[in-house]
Amino acid sequence: MANKKESGSCQVQIKFITKQEQYAVPDTPFAVPTGITCTQLNTLVNQLLKENRSDISTTVDFDFLVRGEFLRQPLNEFLDDQHISHEEVVEVEYVEQHPTPEPMDCLMHDDWVSAVQVRNGWILTGCYDNTLHLWTKTGKHHLTIPGHSGPVKAVSWVYLTPTVGSFVSVSHDQTAMLWKWSVEENSVDCIHVCRGHERSLECVAVNEKSTHMATGGWDTLLKIWTTAMREKPSEAAEQVGESDETEVKRAKLDGSAKSHIKTPIMTLKGHREAISAVVWTDDQEIATSSWDHTLRVWDAELGGLKSEIAGNKSFFDMSYSPLNKAVITASADRHIRLYDLRSTEGTIVKGTYTSHTQWVQSVKWSTTDEHLFISGGHDCQVLLWDTRSPRAPLYNLEGHEDKVMCCDWSNPRYMVSGGADKTVRVFKSRLLPDSLGNDEDKYEL
Repeated sequence: MANKKESGSCQVQIKFITKQEQYAVPDTPFAVPTGITCTQLNTLVNQLLKENRSDISTTVDFDFLVRGEFLRQPLNEFLDDQHISHEEVVEVEYVEQHPTPEPMDCLMHDDWVSAVQVRNGWILTGCYDNTLHLWTKTGKHHLTIPGHSGPVKAVSWVYLTPTVGSFVSVSHDQTAMLWKWSVEENSVDCIHVCRGHERSLECVAVNEKSTHMATGGWDTLLKIWTTAMREKPSEAAEQVGESDETEVKRAKLDGSAKSHIKTPIMTLKGHREAISAVVWTDDQEIATSSWDHTLRVWDAELGGLKSEIAGNKSFFDMSYSPLNKAVITASADRHIRLYDLRSTEGTIVKGTYTSHTQWVQSVKWSTTDEHLFISGGHDCQVLLWDTRSPRAPLYNLEGHEDKVMCCDWSNPRYMVSGGADKTVRVFKSRLLPDSLGNDEDKYEL
């Protein structure tokens, strides 16, 4: 005890740095107690701002980083844990603290909500009662869309304009359905039923150009499809060939005259168990996660496997960020892991984030900040993370009363999640990046 007290009373040289120029202070090194806390560092920076910046009159809350990791304990404990000498000048970076997300709406459904994605001001959800739903960002229910004969496991927007939209859903009924939505008429038609999988589907993703989509499921196969829509059954038959003409006729006999059968343009084999997630890393490359404990990268243009990363647990979900070229994964062992798919040297896992107490079911990167992501788990928690804070999440977005099954952050304004409590919870981000500028309106309709 005496040594700890003595260590806390000693001093260490620190130098404040920041990338946020509006909060810059002189970077002259000065001595502080080695046991200084984040609260004390925050008070110190605000004193420096008050002395050196006449344009800042209010107190600003900051987070502090040392060697790229958020400080969540007294400085001396962090230095000891990281084996950093108390004799050197320690650079302490400070960033404005992420504001607490604001809870908004609770969207009530009739069954488990297993899929959700936001585009502009519209929320698309999929449920275990085989239905899809469209909601406004303010929580108003817009449409109920029947069609599948099994639980809906994933949804993805293809495109959305002020007058027309398109989206895809995949289901336990072994099909993917491509839908066309007339915004003005408030009507939805299933244009294509995509057949080819032999067991339940789990995931779907549309590429950035909205020209192709990829699906995966319990038959262990990755299939690639076009998103192009045909309006006439005859055109669909010409497109897919003679072998599928009978399928088109069968769909008509079944009362689905508007829905044309679509077949995949490519099937890729390799996984040994269910494909749990699929993401496009670019227009020619796809990454998948699986229950077989592997992540795989595929050539979507030529076909074939490009690389494979082996984990030690089943992967339940994966999200890719074009901002940092990294993926985060959800697993049964309560951990979220960060991988660099391009890495060929060093450790395979670049970061581990542990706070969930049960299975992590869903993860999703921010589309505007390379450090931020959200996660949802069977412990009823939705957590907001910063990759620089592996020891603890930034916030717990509370509200769910049963396991969380899906989450989405496609619209930077809204963090949304769905679960077995038959609800979708919506949280609004109070911090939008400066890079959005006047483009903020594109996220609303």
